[in-house]
Amino acid sequence: MKQFLLVTHWHLDVPIERVWGALVTPEEWPRWWKYVHDVVELEKGDAQGIGTLRRYTWSSRLPYRLSFEMRTTALERPTFIEGVAAGDLIGTGRWRLDSLGDNSTHVQYEWTVVPGKKWMREGERGLARHLGVAVLP
Repeated sequence: MKQFLLVTHWHLDVPIERVWGALVTPEEWPRWWKYVHDVVELEKGDAQGIGTLRRYTWSSRLPYRLSFEMRTTALERPTFIEGVAAGDLIGTGRWRLDSLGDNSTHVQYEWTVVPGKKWMREGERGLARHLGVAVLP
């Protein structure tokens, strides 16, 4: 299955600690990120937050939603967040924050994913049913 590498860069005129505070509270993301519909904490992690498992529900301009669970695997305040996703998307997300020294912050988000098998395979199964044929192994 094809792997996608998506990299986004943001430059914000705000100190790094404020950006960090917003990114490490993903349950608040639906308030400011248009395509994030819901973030629910499923399991608490350690005192730092490592190991926390959340379910994310996203949409896009296209008429469908994606849902995946992401477990936080690394937190290095205030410069690095990493998580591993499973569900409609499978892969790794990494936030890298850099203070630019003038009270502004550069944010890079790197998202390396493959579509979840269930999500992609459903099209294959549906087409097979429609055509009256079996899905080959």
